[in-house]
Amino acid sequence: MIKGLLGKKLGMTQIFDKGGNIVPVTVVEAGPCTVLEVKESPDKVKLGFGEQKESQVSKAQQGFFKKIGVSPVRVIKEFRSTNNAEYKVGQEIKADFFKPGDFVDVTGVSIGKGFQGGMKRWHWSGGPAAHGSMHHRRIGSIGASADPSRTLKGTNMPGHMGSSRVTVQGLCIMDVDAEHNTILIKGAVPGHQNSFLTINRSQKKAWKDLTTVKPFVLKKVNPMKQSKAKAKGKT
Repeated sequence: MIKGLLGKKLGMTQIFDKGGNIVPVTVVEAGPCTVLEVKESPDKVKLGFGEQKESQVSKAQQGFFKKIGVSPVRVIKEFRSTNNAEYKVGQEIKADFFKPGDFVDVTGVSIGKGFQGGMKRWHWSGGPAAHGSMHHRRIGSIGASADPSRTLKGTNMPGHMGSSRVTVQGLCIMDVDAEHNTILIKGAVPGHQNSFLTINRSQKKAWKDLTTVKPFVLKKVNPMKQSKAKAKGKT
């Protein structure tokens, strides 16, 4: 079995779980992914996702797709596999590959925010806010004078923010819609709307049963605080 699938972020919404709690979820289109190549030693499966016009594909890629008899795809990625016997070139893998309760690691490119100052990029506290100060949001000193008389590598400074590869680990799949090839992932995932994602099975968390409802437990009241409240006439 392969470790994951390719998908596309459609947006965010909220649902109610079995206990009646509101859960924010991200709607992700997971598939159908087409098997483009099956590799051995080590076992890997190359998947493709997203429709692409033939005119927008290079001639080398056109030849590759015609050779295997598959229509051009937009995104191609290799996934590790434990057993390649169940996969064939041209096979489609849909969203029912996942089940509610599975944990996944989602990788994508975060939203780009352009060139930003240090206060927004690195959460600096800023300089004095009084009218006489001229350094409200400026950098300030960035290096020593005599030794080493240079700016140290890795110093937090203003620059390009966002648009970087980010992985969010341990997100739970709340629901799977096999008919529309969509899954609902608890929480937020990196990337803007309609951005492509890599969804891998989590190696740190196991499956979780979403049908169980936690019993309601009354809060224990501290008798000392309760007696003080009674003494003040609040109860």
